[in-house]
Amino acid sequence: MFKKTKRSIVFAVVGSLLALMAVALTTIVVSNHLALQRENREILRTYVERYTLDEKPDAPEKDSVPERKPDAPPEEGSAPPMPPEDDRFRKNEPAFRLSTFYSVAYAQDGTVLAVQNGNENLQSEASLLELAASILAKGKREGTVGSMRYLVEEKEDCTLVAMLDGTISNRNQVMLVQLMLVIGSVTLAALVVISIFIARRIVCPLEENDKRQRRFVSDAGHELKTPIAVISANSELLRRQSGGSEWLDNIDYENERMSDLVKQLLTLSHAENGDLPKEALELSQLVGGEVLPFESLAFESGKRIEAEIEPGVCVDGNANQLRQLVSILLDNALSHGSGEEITLSLRREKHTAVLQVSNPAPALSAEETARLFDRFYRADEARTEAGAHYGLGLSIAKAVTEAHGGTIRAAYKDGKAIFTVSIPITK
Repeated sequence: MFKKTKRSIVFAVVGSLLALMAVALTTIVVSNHLALQRENREILRTYVERYTLDEKPDAPEKDSVPERKPDAPPEEGSAPPMPPEDDRFRKNEPAFRLSTFYSVAYAQDGTVLAVQNGNENLQSEASLLELAASILAKGKREGTVGSMRYLVEEKEDCTLVAMLDGTISNRNQVMLVQLMLVIGSVTLAALVVISIFIARRIVCPLEENDKRQRRFVSDAGHELKTPIAVISANSELLRRQSGGSEWLDNIDYENERMSDLVKQLLTLSHAENGDLPKEALELSQLVGGEVLPFESLAFESGKRIEAEIEPGVCVDGNANQLRQLVSILLDNALSHGSGEEITLSLRREKHTAVLQVSNPAPALSAEETARLFDRFYRADEARTEAGAHYGLGLSIAKAVTEAHGGTIRAAYKDGKAIFTVSIPITK
């Protein structure tokens, strides 16, 4: 139980932090990608606006361009100036200088007027012409082809297909993602270690308290066995000497109830501690054998048991504990069921043996259903009944199930109380 609690704490902490990290990293990567695409678009737009057939649209050198007033006309023969009214050109000027551009200019009749090869070592003129032709065939004004971002612009004297090489920026993007994944993995590993440490510190006091409770139940049960045996012996001696009386009958009745309670406490303690040995056994045969005596009890109570048991279902377990598990579920159905029919089924589901017992029952709220497996918990209707019902039966059933590596759950649906036990089958 506490191992599951530790795992739940670790999963909750790590899962929450992992989700936050994933959102943060995704936001950073997407934001960076969008910003880079926007910058490349503006740089390519700058190139297109500066482009002329008779001049190479390079950025002017700082020292070679004379200072002039923003409103003064450009000097004759100077490179195309940046529009002073648009700050984005000034902002992207360093990136513009370092970028590699390719372009193909076409006349109205489709004749190639000019080809600019930004890096002849990477692209040949023939490959550029082929790439530009494929871009024009798409009919799109802008987009990306491989690592190239392109822009098609109708200028006064030509149709320009301008391309910006994004190999470096794409590689930087990949490196950024890889670096963030490495940092995230290291951080996640550290968080897992920290979460395990925190989970142990949180659960340790609870685990110690549970161990003390189990030890107390076991010790108290063993200590109570002696006075119960003494009371029973003394009652028998008094009965022989003075004959029977209602007072002795009452002593024997209460002593027997106390003895049953102690036995259930010791059974619960053994089941929770996993003291009993386990072996491979056929659960189908065990369940079928346990149903038989309850069929006669059900008949006497005006009820019947409908059993559907799949043959050949085997598990590793303790036969006595598993018999007690089946008995508890059937006894619970007989004692607290309100209808005539009790349904029991045993089937194989993948690698699990599923035992289910259902019966019509008074309505149970979600809170009552959740508390059915608590120690000494009984519904109000059960408290008024006679008999040896102490609210420990379902607690023992849960302890037995968990000792066999399984789970047990209760549900109330369509007027029926349904108890489902799942135990791993023998491989």
